[in-house]
Amino acid sequence: MYMNEQKLKILQEQENILQFEKFDNDEAYKLGMFMTNYAQEHNIVIAISIRLTNGLIIFQHAPQGTGLMNQKWIERKFNTVLNWQKSSLYCLYMLEHMGENLKFHALSEKDFALCGGGFPIRVKNCSNIVGVILSSNLHHIADHEFIVNCLKDYLKNSYVPCLN
Repeated sequence: MYMNEQKLKILQEQENILQFEKFDNDEAYKLGMFMTNYAQEHNIVIAISIRLTNGLIIFQHAPQGTGLMNQKWIERKFNTVLNWQKSSLYCLYMLEHMGENLKFHALSEKDFALCGGGFPIRVKNCSNIVGVILSSNLHHIADHEFIVNCLKDYLKNSYVPCLN
């Protein structure tokens, strides 16, 4: 249990730090292109999606080596982040810490994914998330770390705690 508490604290701190001054469709496109270029520069094959909370897909890129299965994971991760307003990895550790699972909340694994790769988009001084950044094709913790590393560089934050 202690390990999950530490991870939850780090994940919460990431969400507190990695926030935008403003976020709109143009910002989503710029971020999506930044993430795509970051992946290419680091030889990472990963599907990327940026969506508003109403489900509108503002940016999506599925390079060679990704496919429909990644799209399905992205959908499930989106639902998870939207439901709890937290990263999908945070949701995994939170439910484990509480001894709960999706069934406990009357949710289906067909529609929700408890794993890394979904990160809430927050605007400073706004209580609700405005969108979700999603990735798929790596180990789920690496999917989460990819998003965090991209946001760290994009938002020019020198310090963001990591899980490792």
